Amino acid sequence: MASAARPSLALLLLAAAVAGALSADPAALQDFCVADLQAATSVDGFACKPATAVTDADFFSRAIAAAASTSNPFGVNSTRATASTFPGLNTLGVSVTRVDMAPGGLNPPHSHPRASELVMVLKGEVMVGFTTGGNRLFSKVLKENELFVVPRGLQHFQLNTGEGDAVFVAMFDSQSPGVVTPTLAMFATKPAMPMEVLTKTFLMGEDEVSAMKSKFAGF
Repeated sequence: MASAARPSLALLLLAAAVAGALSADPAALQDFCVADLQAATSVDGFACKPATAVTDADFFSRAIAAAASTSNPFGVNSTRATASTFPGLNTLGVSVTRVDMAPGGLNPPHSHPRASELVMVLKGEVMVGFTTGGNRLFSKVLKENELFVVPRGLQHFQLNTGEGDAVFVAMFDSQSPGVVTPTLAMFATKPAMPMEVLTKTFLMGEDEVSAMKSKFAGF
């Protein structure tokens, strides 16, 4: 007779399924899978290069070494190191972004549906904040070498609060975090979001909504 304390097969399968659902990217089944960027598009990442074709250079990147121009309305620019620019990251479940900010620059509220984010300031002072499902704001002004973590999927922002330029890196537990920016998702979609949806969402008239949309026409 089986012990009452012994978990059933159904419970074990359920636990495995939950554990898989809570992880970020799937665990790799080999030491590495350097992305073959010339291969046909595949689901959940890139196909692997043959191991015999992999070189030291595949595990090295200068993708975020150089500063990017911040001459835009938000005074911010992001330079990403993902599997598409750094093939050695493929299937490893990590990626990193360098963000350069002009004085007063803002990385507008956005979310990453597939990753949590760890922010580390390299230069200047940056306010980092996120909001929860209960509309509570958590924020902190970070100085050089200080960290702030943003849970997966939550809306967050970064604002340069210092007197000069600022630089930070954002590290993700996914090779493809994704990004959703509410302002662009509402005002810069193709095809356009129905006007009735926008007027009712923002409690504004059509003229006001059209004026708002015009600000994001170039994005």
